[in-house]
Amino acid sequence: MNLDLGWILVLFAIGFIGSFISGMVGIGGSIIKYPMLLYIPPALGFLALSAQEVAAISAIQVFFATLAGIFAYRKGNFIHSKLVLYMGIPIVIGSFLGGYGSRYLPDSAINITYAVMALAAAVMMFLPKKGEKEDDYARLAFHRGLAAVSAGVVGILSGIVGAAGAFITVPIMLVLLRIPTRVAIASSLAITFISSIGSTTGKIMGGHMLWTPAAVMVVASIIASPVGAKVGKRMNVKVLQWLLAALITATVLKIWIDILS
Repeated sequence: MNLDLGWILVLFAIGFIGSFISGMVGIGGSIIKYPMLLYIPPALGFLALSAQEVAAISAIQVFFATLAGIFAYRKGNFIHSKLVLYMGIPIVIGSFLGGYGSRYLPDSAINITYAVMALAAAVMMFLPKKGEKEDDYARLAFHRGLAAVSAGVVGILSGIVGAAGAFITVPIMLVLLRIPTRVAIASSLAITFISSIGSTTGKIMGGHMLWTPAAVMVVASIIASPVGAKVGKRMNVKVLQWLLAALITATVLKIWIDILS
């Protein structure tokens, strides 16, 4: 694929904006960058990327964005190691299977999978979240079986669309596992990083990776994600929740309108 300067700048802007927001709200960024990569380039007159190509670029970009975000959060003691362990192992296995298996799916199936996941995440974000005690991280408990099973399912689905699943693991942590918001956001970055290993490997093996666009997105992610994470640590918890809910809802509406039109 031939890339001119304008195309590279568009990719960099998408990567920077998406990674800044993803670092701030604790997601890998695919929920933001997937539709941006799918819709913005052709709207500006550039060559459109297929859903398979967008998913592959998203997968490798999420790997580096979450790694950078983890370093920004590591000093706050918000990353819960047991939660990361119980959700990280199932999600990386599932994401590899989904990432590699997606080579056999048409673009329409990938878009529908993405839309269903985003819709589920949007619904959960608006459900009541009980039992949040933002200052009681030491005695934090969660249902280990539910955490593992939900992570495995999310891994398979997110691997298909090249996401690492943070946009749905955060709502799962908040609503089903009753995890405090800041712990959910920080831990989701670590879980998403683990998941992205599987989905990235699966996408590379599936043969849909475009290396130059991916490299541009990665550079933007490494720069923007830590900045977003630092901003997120200073923001009010409720503001973070509503920002994430708004992003998910807007994406859901756009994807479903396109599918049904």
